[in-house]
Parts: sequence; C-alpha cells; structure tokens
Amino acid sequence: MTIRPLYNKVVLRKAEKEVTTKSGLILSAAAAEATDSYEVLAVGPGLMMDGVLVPCSAKVGDKVLIDKYAGNAVKVGGEEFLIVHDNDILGVIE
Repeated sequence: MTIRPLYNKVVLRKAEKEVTTKSGLILSAAAAEATDSYEVLAVGPGLMMDGVLVPCSAKVGDKVLIDKYAGNAVKVGGEEFLIVHDNDILGVIE
C-alpha cells in the first residue's frame, strides 16, 4: 500500500540518524539525537494559484528539515509517515 499525496502535500519518513560525520568522526548520542531529518517519499502535484499550477519545491529522495509541530502522523501498513504541506519544509539537507 502506498500513499499518493494531493495538492501541495509531501509524505515523509523519519531518516536514519547519522552516527558519523562525512569526515568519519563518530557523533555522541546527544548530537545524533539533536537533529530530526526526514526523507521525502512522495510529493503531490502542487497547488493551483491564479490558474497556474505551482509545483512543490521538494523532490522524492530529498532529506529535509521541517517545523517542529508540522504535519499529521499517519500509520499505513505498520509503518509511520508524516504528511506535511510543502511550505512546512524549512530546508533541504545537501
């Protein structure tokens, strides 16, 4: 079973916590828990504004940061997801 988001909604899954940095340093447990990033699983087509379709800015596979209390948690097929508006995404982690 999959979720197909509508309008400017984005389906997210909590990303695995990084335990090492890109340079190979091992992070402490406190540092690893401090960042909550999400992986974009599905993106809606966008929102109609003044007769023009404005697509969502996030893309499938992006790692993103969101507002702390944003979105709605849903459970589908035993797996937990978060559905947010496109504008609840604060930034993309590169």
